[in-house]
Amino acid sequence: MAVLTDSEIQEALASLGGWQRNGIAIQRIFRFPDFKAAMQFVNKVADAAEKANHHPDIDIRYNTITMALVSHDSGGVTQRDVRMAGTINKIAD
Repeated sequence: MAVLTDSEIQEALASLGGWQRNGIAIQRIFRFPDFKAAMQFVNKVADAAEKANHHPDIDIRYNTITMALVSHDSGGVTQRDVRMAGTINKIAD
């Protein structure tokens, strides 16, 4: 899958509330009331990621979850990452 250009990534980020560029990836930080709520969110994302066969990098710090997406096989952000970010946003809502 083709890596998106900088302008394509910026255009995609404009429609993905909370996501930002971080190096070659896009990322978003989520905060929850407690660890249990954070883990429930992570588990829902894990189920969606398995179905999509596209897995985010997940950093868990008590009630703060950082999700990062990059298509490692393509070497940057692709439409697959943008779609997964949208799915993660829907789960967070």
